[in-house]
Amino acid sequence: MIEFLTNNFVPLMFVGLVVFLLMGFPVAFSLSATGLFFGLIGMELGLFPANLFQALPLRVFGIMQNDTLLAIPFFTLMGIILERSRMAEDLLETVGQVFGPVRGGLGIAVILVGALLAATTGVVAASVISMGLIALPIMLRYGYNRTIATGTITASGTLAQALPPSLVLIVLADQLGRSVGDMYAGALIPGAMLVGMYLLFVIGVALFKPSWVPALPPEARVYSEPSGASGHKSLVVLLAVSTVAGLAWAQVHESIMNPVMNRTAEAPRDEVFILSMSVGSFVAFTLALINKFLRLGLLSRLTERVTFALIPPLVLIFLVLGTIFLGWATPTEGGAMGAVGALILAGFRGTLNLKMLMQAMENSTKLAIFVMFILIGSTVFSFTFNAADGHFWVEHLFDKLPGGQLGFLLFVNFLVFVLGFFIDFFEIAFIVVPLLAPVAEKMDINLIWFGILLAMNLQTSFLTPPFGFALFYLRSVAARTDYTDEITRKRIPAVTTTQIYKGSIAFIILQVIMVAVILFNPGLVIGNLDKPVEVDADAVREQLLNMGGAAGEGWGDENPWGDAEPAAEEPAVPEPAAGEEGAGADDPARALEEAVRRSAE
Repeated sequence: MIEFLTNNFVPLMFVGLVVFLLMGFPVAFSLSATGLFFGLIGMELGLFPANLFQALPLRVFGIMQNDTLLAIPFFTLMGIILERSRMAEDLLETVGQVFGPVRGGLGIAVILVGALLAATTGVVAASVISMGLIALPIMLRYGYNRTIATGTITASGTLAQALPPSLVLIVLADQLGRSVGDMYAGALIPGAMLVGMYLLFVIGVALFKPSWVPALPPEARVYSEPSGASGHKSLVVLLAVSTVAGLAWAQVHESIMNPVMNRTAEAPRDEVFILSMSVGSFVAFTLALINKFLRLGLLSRLTERVTFALIPPLVLIFLVLGTIFLGWATPTEGGAMGAVGALILAGFRGTLNLKMLMQAMENSTKLAIFVMFILIGSTVFSFTFNAADGHFWVEHLFDKLPGGQLGFLLFVNFLVFVLGFFIDFFEIAFIVVPLLAPVAEKMDINLIWFGILLAMNLQTSFLTPPFGFALFYLRSVAARTDYTDEITRKRIPAVTTTQIYKGSIAFIILQVIMVAVILFNPGLVIGNLDKPVEVDADAVREQLLNMGGAAGEGWGDENPWGDAEPAAEEPAVPEPAAGEEGAGADDPARALEEAVRRSAE
């Protein structure tokens, strides 16, 4: 028996974790209990020294001192404040009026607002519930196909998983040991492409099944002009002006920002994009303010409504992400700035009060504590797991997979996809990712690319029946019984769970396609990151030798880097070969050269 336990200690740990979870214990406590229980067994079997767990409190204190995780409550507070200030309602109403006159317009509005809410709230539940309460009754009122309506809402809500500033990306960056800013930069283009795929799907439905996504009737368009005009012309003009301003900034971005940042390299694309969007938004908002206060009457009611409802949260997002991408703020500082900005916007809207603030802070604290307890539990589990050399066991599991990197990535994505049917993304991030990350790094897989793949894959876990959380969120607010619509006075049938499940299938397929696109095109992720600085070791050595020669004669007062003549040559002394005893001991330049070469490799 003892020999069996010793030889199968690591697999039995996994079985023990499954047993604890099936018994109904919370994930955090199941992880801790499994780690401690098997740690005691391991000490009894002689696998671990008796004093092994004396180091565990230091691990726990290290988690509590992790500044990166502070970004989670800050971004959560920012999202809840904006959501409670009725921003989602105003955005859906406004964007719905913009696209409402065309078929599929409400679906397009839901996707765009979902992307905006994802970038502000970062929480799937808030996005899905908000749009389920606001958009679903409107879509059903005007005859939208139920599977299209429910699928659009649930899929748009899950964009909070992949679009910065996503809480998932913060957790994955922490578990993978990478920068949150790099994770945000890597997710920017794939996230935007996924939004584009959703929009193309709705447009395709409008073209081939127009009866499924009808346009808003004229009586539902509330922001038309007294003359009867829709007001879209001035909106297009303002959009064109702001676009020109953004493109103009993109042309001069490097010449302005490089001296400010003391940088000579090419500016990253994500930085240029965010700053250009910020400039365009500022220009549009400024022109709308001038038109309003001077009463010029150049902008339509619809244009003013869109500008004042849409631009402030957009500017807040761009400022938060822009300061992170520029390196002026850490993600934690960016989250704090976003929370303050959300409070300011809520104050200007007149919706900020003590009750709302207390509710937002309470929910943010609950989520932060939830994440911390799971992280502490996973640390206890991994502490015992790694002490038993479990990471080598995991590596050997993947040694026999065919296909090398591609085979590993395909298997991991399939595993994460299946696990997403049953457990939450936090559990996957804290249990599975720490086991897979060392294997991925050993196989020379870029961990930022690996993290974005997992984030996109985890997004599908919110949509996959029967346990997709986004489906449950919509089920909780969708009508369970027939009801009479307040506007049209028509009888609206209830929304069934089957309709919600069926609506998610098309968007799950789109997300799987996006995962495949990222898998076979890593440049979409890593091409958006700062290129590593290449170091010419020979040039460094030559410069240091010149400095050393100048130091021998004394540097001039005006040129400390030395134009002085070199000292007389000394008799040549054979240098010991690299790796021999004394190599570099008497030659600091050579020692530094070797260090530079090693770091460059």
